[in-house]
Amino acid sequence: MARWQPDAPGRLAAAALDLFEERGYENTTVIDIAERAGLTKSTFFRHFPDKREVLFGGGTVAGLLVEGIASAPSAAGPLDAVADALDALGRTFFTADRREFSGRRQAVLNAHTELREREALKRIDLTASMIEALHRRGVPDLTARVAARLGALVWEIAYDRWIDADNSEGFGPLARQALAEVRAAGAVR
Repeated sequence: MARWQPDAPGRLAAAALDLFEERGYENTTVIDIAERAGLTKSTFFRHFPDKREVLFGGGTVAGLLVEGIASAPSAAGPLDAVADALDALGRTFFTADRREFSGRRQAVLNAHTELREREALKRIDLTASMIEALHRRGVPDLTARVAARLGALVWEIAYDRWIDADNSEGFGPLARQALAEVRAAGAVR
């Protein structure tokens, strides 16, 4: 693959996933990933600080969530603003062409403790980003924290359903369905 081709981060992520599946995470180096992608080690490090990060989107998701919350209608409540952000994520990031990659990625993450730990930290960071975005909308702290944590739960449920090979529904509708289920569960006495 020629070095001038576009989407170096995407090429690096695809190469890493292939290698992690073939050789295992522990037996794959940054140099292996860069070579498989047709790039150099220095190009890898321009996009990712380490090999763990290559499967985590480099902050793209957090930015999309923050944008989605910020652009939600002003009358939207905190949880509805989070839902709008999850819809936007489904339209722009969790698209049909990424479903297979995402399912394979999750299988690799599930197989490696170090990657599961990184995923847990990323989810904490994403929740913090949602809290901050809700604060910017004027949402009080406790309400922002609850809405963001419920939003993270909704995301997790929707994502697990979305990557299921037997599912063909989009991420946004799955997130809305999961939100309805979470709301119903919260209403149980």
